[in-house]
Amino acid sequence: MERLSAKTAPAPERPIRVIQFGEGNFLRAFVDYMIDFANEKTDFNGSVMLIKPIPMGTLFPAFKEQDYRYTVMLRGLVDGKPVEQSRVVTSVAGALDAYSEYETYAGLARLDTLRFVVSNTTEAGIVLDKEDQFELCPPKSYPGKLTKFLYERAEAFDYAPDKGLIILPVELIDDNGIQLHRCVRELASIWKLGPRFEQWLEEACVFTSTLVDRIVTGYPRGEDKAIWEKLGYEDHLLDTAEPFGLWVIESPKDISHELPLPQCGMPVIFTDNQKPYKQRKVRILNGAHTSFVPMAFQYGMNTVVESMNDPVIRHFMEKTIYDEVIPTLALPREDLLNFAEAVTGRFANPFIQHMLLSICLNCVSKWRARCLPSLTGYYEANQCLPEHLTFSMAAMISLYSAGKLGSDGKLHCCRGNEEYLLQDDAAVLQFFDKNHDTDIQTLVPMFLGNLEFFGQDLNQIPGFQKAVVDALEEIRTNGMKATVLRRFPIES
Repeated sequence: MERLSAKTAPAPERPIRVIQFGEGNFLRAFVDYMIDFANEKTDFNGSVMLIKPIPMGTLFPAFKEQDYRYTVMLRGLVDGKPVEQSRVVTSVAGALDAYSEYETYAGLARLDTLRFVVSNTTEAGIVLDKEDQFELCPPKSYPGKLTKFLYERAEAFDYAPDKGLIILPVELIDDNGIQLHRCVRELASIWKLGPRFEQWLEEACVFTSTLVDRIVTGYPRGEDKAIWEKLGYEDHLLDTAEPFGLWVIESPKDISHELPLPQCGMPVIFTDNQKPYKQRKVRILNGAHTSFVPMAFQYGMNTVVESMNDPVIRHFMEKTIYDEVIPTLALPREDLLNFAEAVTGRFANPFIQHMLLSICLNCVSKWRARCLPSLTGYYEANQCLPEHLTFSMAAMISLYSAGKLGSDGKLHCCRGNEEYLLQDDAAVLQFFDKNHDTDIQTLVPMFLGNLEFFGQDLNQIPGFQKAVVDALEEIRTNGMKATVLRRFPIES
């Protein structure tokens, strides 16, 4: 069987318009995939140069061996029906190591066609390192690399206002563009790059903050050879993902005309305020996960898709979203309903085995960020408690209070005869270890009143303490499954 290459997937040579710090599965199945559509369906006419931003490791040899071609396969449910879509991506022109190929990498700053910088350097990548040095080739940190790159570009084009770059970070931190911009400005000041550069940075460059959403499952180990047979060629860079995608780009200037992704059907939203979309994702998608997962695991489930195939758990999750979360959000209801419908389809995707215990990581802080605002918003609007979100608190306490802290720093708990491990902030684990044998009437108000965990005393929410105590007592007496079946029967 022939291997994917420029011979099997020819494409015209295009000017480099994008440099991308990071070569991982997510960027390839998200950003580079979208740019490939823009090349086909619009006059974007640009290619991407991948940059390896860290000194460790080597660029995956298959990139060069396949002439930077690879397949993206989207698999999942759309409108309740299974779909599988494959596309050979040809938008990547090459890859460079910023360390071993520094001169070639630095030369990209002088490219007249260059317009965009994309990055995914992990959450730890956008951090100010005041000890970083301009003289290093390249500087150690990603903000340092970007600052020096922008300075060399400004110098090369004599600070021409039309030669600034549009910065598109997709790191999973709040206000990622604002944070990156702040780091670059501070380094410019520390390195004394001068007022002319600082002015060019502010006026010629655009730092966007972005929100991204797509589950990328990467290389399908164990399935690869069967997929190659289906495709008709070998692809050692095969990248799998779910069909759903969303890229919200917040910018102080309108850049939508320069990045024509919505015009070719890509799920991209340009806005001057991404916060409502962030809130929608956190409260509906992430909030649904956090609210039903502790219950579902104790009910006997192990994965999200297994949980969604159980009508009782799916009903619980949908009632939480539609009756208790969506009414507290500010976006148009139709938009929220469409997003919620997509979420339920994503949870039921048979190609993604998302383990419930992995979602339970740091569950207490997640509940505070994802579920508490919906619970308090619901109470303020209705003067009564949302029963599913309230029960989720009892389920979470039940999950954590079933174990003891081990020497490995994890909470060792039991589900029947099966041990499971929980990881969280040390203070959370120590609280439950210390109160392992504390009676429910004492445990619940202590936990709800912990300001370190929740930032407020949840005992002050009228009726909440009693409702959680009652639910937890029933769980401990009758078990999770019997309690859920009695409290949340499927409506006939």
